[in-house]
Amino acid sequence: MKLIVGLGNPGEKYKYTRHNAGFLALDFVLSFDGFMDAKPSREFKSEMYSWQNGENKVIFLKPQTYMNDSGQALKIICNFYKLDLAKDLLVIHDDTDLPFGEIRTTASSSSAGHNGVQSIIDNIGTQDFRRIRIGVESRKSRADMPTDAFVLQNFSDDELKNLREEIFPKVKEEIKNFTNS
Repeated sequence: MKLIVGLGNPGEKYKYTRHNAGFLALDFVLSFDGFMDAKPSREFKSEMYSWQNGENKVIFLKPQTYMNDSGQALKIICNFYKLDLAKDLLVIHDDTDLPFGEIRTTASSSSAGHNGVQSIIDNIGTQDFRRIRIGVESRKSRADMPTDAFVLQNFSDDELKNLREEIFPKVKEEIKNFTNS
């Protein structure tokens, strides 16, 4: 079984914010043939979609605990399914250390100050899991706006278009590779 987690904040108010890049990426992936038959439910303090990939079950998860408490939902589901976290967990999230539009995959890395990722590490007891980091940094200077306020700003229309046309298709390919590994 594979668990793919998109990080974000629940609610319409946050839907298109930079902090919701993980939620937006999952929404994009779930809109495609092959993934569209994923069945939605509300379990494990999350919005959850189950999908069968041949003999393997894949769960797409959007924790509904708010970003800074994302680890609460992951702890419950990871313990329930007894996952091999290094092999079976993929977390997708925004990253202000990367320029807008850049994506980077990592395994076994620190939170680098991302509170949602730190919550996961604290709750599951390890940083040994895979991540897709989506660059959201577009400020000319970090002095323009504090990072905690910046990530709660909506993407511009041009940024959303770029995410849908250029960035999320790359994330989708990374997810396909992960589900087939």
